[in-house]
Amino acid sequence: MSTAQKPEWVPENAGREFTTNVMPAITKPSNNAPTIVKRKSLSIDEYEKGILAGDVTILSRAITLIESNSPKHNDQAQELIKNLLPYTGKSTRIGITGSPGAGKSTLIENLGMKLCKNNLKTAVLAIDPSSTITKGSILGDKTRMEELSQQSLAFIRPSPSSGTLGGVATKTRETMLLCEAAGYEVIIIETVGVGQSEITVRSMVDFFMLLLLPGAGDELQGIKKGVVELADLLVVNKRVNDKSTAAEITRAQYQNALHLLSPATEGWATPAMMCSALDGVGVWDLWTCINDFRENTISSGIFEDRRKKQTLEWVYNMIDDGMRRLFYDNSTIQSNIAIQEKKVFEGEVTPSKAAADLIKLFMEQIKQN
Repeated sequence: MSTAQKPEWVPENAGREFTTNVMPAITKPSNNAPTIVKRKSLSIDEYEKGILAGDVTILSRAITLIESNSPKHNDQAQELIKNLLPYTGKSTRIGITGSPGAGKSTLIENLGMKLCKNNLKTAVLAIDPSSTITKGSILGDKTRMEELSQQSLAFIRPSPSSGTLGGVATKTRETMLLCEAAGYEVIIIETVGVGQSEITVRSMVDFFMLLLLPGAGDELQGIKKGVVELADLLVVNKRVNDKSTAAEITRAQYQNALHLLSPATEGWATPAMMCSALDGVGVWDLWTCINDFRENTISSGIFEDRRKKQTLEWVYNMIDDGMRRLFYDNSTIQSNIAIQEKKVFEGEVTPSKAAADLIKLFMEQIKQN
């Protein structure tokens, strides 16, 4: 029955010839009406306890805190990381790269499912290409790894690359530490894989894997060569029902080429293997290879030495990022940078001179303060 009321001027027995109806006025909501509750802010202690207990919701909120550019949030994030450091460092950190369409997400989902079935808590930090407008993630790996995202032992966190070299988000290192503190035994970092240098990925993982497609052997003369030199494992991805010899030829080409390159890790001969990411054939062999690598490097001391070097490199990267922020956040620089840009466009100064003038201005500001 309709709750609409007819205006007084409409005859009582009128039909649809009078189409104007008046809806009842909005009444005051009852006490039982749902209300919007603002999410409670968490203390550092609550974050810490939640992460150590493996609470996925609190872990996600902590990562959001780390990704924030707010100075207040940055101070909280650094305090949280400092408190959690004693509980980190026990995972196997794996970087996986490859050109778009090589099957990285499919391989990670298949491998992740197998790891979860073997009771290994697995976190996937998927570095998505960033929107140039919003700086947010475009692909959203939870939609591309639907089956893995439903596993209780799996955690998937898409992060925007924000244009950083090699597609690695600025806060990926900190996120990795939080996942380790939450008890994740395997951390997989998936990069964009757009042909840029992937050395940034290499600087934060224990094991670096390059995924290739059949027929890609001739690319050794191109941009892939630099990435191959960084890889601890080359994987040619093919369909299991593919009867052609293209995959085996590609694998053999890379295996032969590896003999001409310096090893990515001292004491470890980088192998070239094949698998079918879509069908899962040969995927667990990759995990066996990773375990062999870990045992080899731990026994030789290379594993611990690499992590120490990575920590120092992290320090210097943070110095670079911090100096960059100080420069561009300086009010004097902000008011003068447009002036220098105009001079460059109009040919009054060279780009080098404009940069030198801005740096000089910045240094003068530091001295005055």
